[in-house]
Amino acid sequence: MLKILNIVGARPQFIKVSPILRAINKQNESNPETQIDEILVHTGQHYDKEMSKVFFDQLEIKEPEYNLGVGSESHGHQTGDMLKRIEEVLEDEKPDIVVVYGDTNSTLAGTLAAAKLNITVVHVEAGLRSYNRQMPEETNRVLTDHASDILFCPTETAVENLRKEGFTNIVNTGNLIADDIDTSSEIMSNLPVVINVGDVMYDASLQNVELAREKSDILEEHDLLTHEYALATVHRAENTDNPNKLSSIFEALRQIAKNKMSVILPIHPRTEKRIEKFDIFTGEIDIISPVDYLDMIMLEDNASVILTDSGGIQKEAYFYKTPCITLREETEWVETVEMGWNKLVGADQQSIVNSLILKDQLSIEASNVQSFGKGNSAENMVEILNSVGKIR
Repeated sequence: MLKILNIVGARPQFIKVSPILRAINKQNESNPETQIDEILVHTGQHYDKEMSKVFFDQLEIKEPEYNLGVGSESHGHQTGDMLKRIEEVLEDEKPDIVVVYGDTNSTLAGTLAAAKLNITVVHVEAGLRSYNRQMPEETNRVLTDHASDILFCPTETAVENLRKEGFTNIVNTGNLIADDIDTSSEIMSNLPVVINVGDVMYDASLQNVELAREKSDILEEHDLLTHEYALATVHRAENTDNPNKLSSIFEALRQIAKNKMSVILPIHPRTEKRIEKFDIFTGEIDIISPVDYLDMIMLEDNASVILTDSGGIQKEAYFYKTPCITLREETEWVETVEMGWNKLVGADQQSIVNSLILKDQLSIEASNVQSFGKGNSAENMVEILNSVGKIR
């Protein structure tokens, strides 16, 4: 029996793992002779109820077999603590494959722990690059990719990034996107291997948007009218830890709220602390507590525009056809910019305000959402992992 251990720790990873868990359950139900034993480990990187447990409840994710309870610390302390605790779990469970997601400290710690024990490492969302080494996430991405055995890329751009970095065993590029993946022993035994399987976040968006429309009442709760408000999120360290950038962003949001349209901002715990520390005035902005996943989908789906420094929200804005203004100088999701649905403006106050004019010029008419797959990425991944288990 193949044993897979999934490691998650932050809100975007809870979303990414949910289609994988569904696909494993589907695989086990349809193929009882090739059961997959799945173990879920939550590092505790996001530890409060709104940022963690409620996601498991709403996405109908099982309770993790392990919750390491690491919590918030400096990058080095947090990663080191995770590394120690994950290693203990791996030594007890002895999985065949460890799957890590995205670009957090949980991702890197899980990768290092598994690689040191010679366990096959699979990276979901491999190959993303912002080419900004000031971002901790960029360091995590690069190190994780180069220590992984199977690299599941969400887009062809991600595949090309890895090709430039010297990866040569590349499967299923171009427009195939996992329709006829070759998982022959010759290819899969020559690790590392790079495979474009599409974006598991697209899977999750398709699976959960109707559920959100059915269950969420966030618009009524905050008296929001469809397409008549701006949704803002700010959490990246490059913005929150820089008082000048953070002040500039919030001044822009205040100006938009005062003169253009209402602005609603679900506050991230880090951002809330920095606002208080730097004594930043937030009047006019409707700052609310962190929201659950279904409420966030509704806010994204019904906003007139999204202003964010989040990578995942840039994509979700594209999936829900909501114009996106990104509060960064670069993005990992260059496809959304190239296809005309995302505008990079950085943290400059006037550029952010001026971008509201540009939002009406953004167009999705020529875009191709299948750049992110066909909504079956998780099933493709599980099929591949099953094949790897048989070979190895």
